[in-house]
Amino acid sequence: MGWKAGIEMATSASEGPSSGSSSKRGKVVGVTIAAALGGLLFGFDTSVINGAVNSIQATFGLSAAVLGFAVAITLIGCAIGAWFAGQLADVWGRKPVMVLSASLFVISSIGSGYAFAVWDLMLWRTVGGLAIGIASVIAPAYIGEIAPANRRGALSSLQQLAITLGIFVALLSDAAFERTAGGASEVLWWGLPAWRWMLLVGVIPALVYGALSLSIPESPQFLIRKGRDEDALGVIRNTTGSPDPAQRVKEIKETLENQRHSSYRDLRGNALGLQPILWIAIGMAAFQQLVGINAIFYYSTTLWQSVGFSQQDSFTTSVITATINVVLTFVAILFVDRVGRKKLLLAGSIGMFVGLVAAAVSFAQATGSGTNITLPTPWGAVALIGANLFVIFFAATWGPVMWVVLGEIFPNKMRGLALGIATAFNWIFNFLVTLLFPILSQAVGLGLVYAGFALFAALSFWFVKALLPEIKGLELEDKNKLLRPNR
Repeated sequence: MGWKAGIEMATSASEGPSSGSSSKRGKVVGVTIAAALGGLLFGFDTSVINGAVNSIQATFGLSAAVLGFAVAITLIGCAIGAWFAGQLADVWGRKPVMVLSASLFVISSIGSGYAFAVWDLMLWRTVGGLAIGIASVIAPAYIGEIAPANRRGALSSLQQLAITLGIFVALLSDAAFERTAGGASEVLWWGLPAWRWMLLVGVIPALVYGALSLSIPESPQFLIRKGRDEDALGVIRNTTGSPDPAQRVKEIKETLENQRHSSYRDLRGNALGLQPILWIAIGMAAFQQLVGINAIFYYSTTLWQSVGFSQQDSFTTSVITATINVVLTFVAILFVDRVGRKKLLLAGSIGMFVGLVAAAVSFAQATGSGTNITLPTPWGAVALIGANLFVIFFAATWGPVMWVVLGEIFPNKMRGLALGIATAFNWIFNFLVTLLFPILSQAVGLGLVYAGFALFAALSFWFVKALLPEIKGLELEDKNKLLRPNR
């Protein structure tokens, strides 16, 4: 069974026997997969640097601080791209913005692969960050608008599935290039070392994403906002599988007609200057990064080498972790519409906390110094189990569900703008964690760093329990009534 067929089974299981035909289900799944490929590039481009980190440091003679900034600078571009993506999508449309993102991915991959100095590498990685930031906003926004309510959770989770697949493909390709060349710094083809090929190969998925973006329909909400009601009706009738397309058009028109064009003024409220729902979204975006997931996916190869694993074993361990990340994302796809967003997030916070505590205690037992650090028996195994337990719970809950929530929680009026801002904060905290991880690991040790991640996992539980509303199963227009911004 192909993964698309498995997704169709998962979404049909969540919707029950009264839903639309299987052909309509296949169409909306196919369109969603095409849009979610932006997530694959998101995961690929942010994680492919993993296998090249040590070689980049050696090639350009970088300190830990400069290395951390060279890896993290992509995330500055991500924050900028995310901030403006929603506004561009509201003006240009969802499809053109997807094509823009794919084009920037291609440019970044080529420039990074041929970088001749660290500043040059940083420049092209920033361009890639712009592309990632745009993709991270436009995919959940588009999927949230194209998917029917009773399947939105599962279909929106495809964004995170694509991200995990991108991480997996990146780490797998890194390992393949490293093994083929006999080392990441060894020459592979055309006189280029393997680490440069790790970055260049991103051109391939970027071209595929660009081609597929041109083949999908525009969002009904955008078409109606531009006065193209007939086109929107056709998309709803032929793609989304809505039982009453004309009524859906009417509902969307009513919500848009009752609301002015979105502006930053609409985001202001009584809660420290912003709408409460925007603060909740920003908090979720921050916690998803503060638990430290990308410390594993950006630095896992370096991490395991730093505690005594060989380079080849470190690459293999990173691929295994990425595989777990992909497989467990299907749990969210299966259960997010049945169990609900809030329950999954709470369970995820508990599981992540346990795994991070195990990793923190294990890393605190490290002995030696410099390049001769080891984890005595049985702490190496406990560290691996703890880190992968953390990934299991993250992949099944916070990884995909945070994006589901961001894609659906905002009213139509503020969705593009608010989603862009919340996603920008996700990238800002991603940047901070990525920049500070190698610095703090050297300064205070991995044990304390992972203890800090565990603390944020515990805080995320209380944040969700106290503040996040459960809104599964409602159309976006119904959520406008529940979450209407203050006037």
